[in-house]
Amino acid sequence: MRKLLAILAILSPLTSHLSPLVAQQQNNVIDEVVWVVGDEAILRSDVESLRRDPSWSQIKGNPYCVIPERLAIQKLFLHQAAIDSVEVGEAQVNAYVEERINEWVMTAGSREKLEEYMSMPISQIREELFDRYRDEMTVSRMREKLTEDVKVNPAEVRRYFRDMPEDSLPLIPTQVEVEILVQQPRIPEDEINRVKEELRGMAERITSGGTSFSTLAILNSEDKESKLQGGELPYMGKGELDPAFANVAFNLTDPKKVSKVVESEFGFHIIQLVDRRGDKAKFRHILRRPVVAQADIDAALLRLDSIADDIRKEKFTFEDGAAYISDDKDTRNNHGLMTNQKQKPEGGMIQTPKFEMGELANVSSELARVVDGLEIGEISKPFQMTNRRMKTVCAIVKLKNRIKAHRASMSEDFQVLRDIVLNRKKAETIDEWIRQKQKTTYVRINPEWCDCEFEYPGWVKE
Repeated sequence: MRKLLAILAILSPLTSHLSPLVAQQQNNVIDEVVWVVGDEAILRSDVESLRRDPSWSQIKGNPYCVIPERLAIQKLFLHQAAIDSVEVGEAQVNAYVEERINEWVMTAGSREKLEEYMSMPISQIREELFDRYRDEMTVSRMREKLTEDVKVNPAEVRRYFRDMPEDSLPLIPTQVEVEILVQQPRIPEDEINRVKEELRGMAERITSGGTSFSTLAILNSEDKESKLQGGELPYMGKGELDPAFANVAFNLTDPKKVSKVVESEFGFHIIQLVDRRGDKAKFRHILRRPVVAQADIDAALLRLDSIADDIRKEKFTFEDGAAYISDDKDTRNNHGLMTNQKQKPEGGMIQTPKFEMGELANVSSELARVVDGLEIGEISKPFQMTNRRMKTVCAIVKLKNRIKAHRASMSEDFQVLRDIVLNRKKAETIDEWIRQKQKTTYVRINPEWCDCEFEYPGWVKE
């Protein structure tokens, strides 16, 4: 774990001077138990490792007080999670681990460079990361369980903000509501056949034993996230995958076999079964996308230019055009209106048509740039963009509404204000839970580690 935490230093902007400090610390620390919480120990080496972790560099106060207290609080939650049988799915943890490893490999430059620095193979890095993130995600799930019954009503929200000065009210960033009409550039049949033949050739090489699926995935797959793992995806259920992909993948029974070529919303694939666990399975895949020729992009832009002209001449509305002409399945049934899926404070997801500009840029930087220059009701010129499925498409957009940055008001931003009060109430619930658990949990702190102003003074028993 200490080596794993040290990677955050070597891969950060602090690379030049943090890595030798980490190495020196690992060689010189004589380990000892500094805290005991229940039957769990906190080691000096745990504290030192986190002290060198750049993600903890912004903590306020003495790190030898703050860090062990944070670890102690984590152990309280993990102990309660074990009692309440609160668990995090392996697939969810694996997905998060793979995302982090991909980021580190890209920063380090290659898998080999990452393994060289860590002095361990990717498989071991993955294993140690799994333990760390499983604990963090379990704590998060336990916090959600402890606050799942916390609610607020409109009267509480009004009472909380009633006497607050206007300049103390939260600032709501500029938000936009956007309608989109998409045209997919035509892809010639011979280009589609080329990609299929390419994948069939790879499948034959794998089946004949000429090369491994993993090697070909690393060399050829266009799925940037999985290719570094040899095309391997985390354990997933059928409903978590593209329907066309899932229908073929979950019919595979022999790990030595390779599927036929499958077309999904993301492109074309060949798939191999790795393992099954109940209703979840792990697969490898190689993704290839047909090359979109500039001439076909230009043709799609020209079609959109004509469509936009007809809308401006009021031959039909933008909304009708989006419903009947657009190739975008995500917005077609909504008459082109884009929706933003966001996490709710009480758990679950909520869909809203409002996007902050940063959120829109996460969907597509090209889209955000075009929308930023529009007036309300204006239709854009046709433009090229990469959609959420990493496909090249052409689009026109209409700015339906722009809500300028402003101080929150009860009439316009009740949901935002409600969430603030709800989060505050949840924080108070968690705070009280920690204070109560301190009273009933055995805690021993080495004397030299007691001279601290803890956030929760109850650790030190009189």
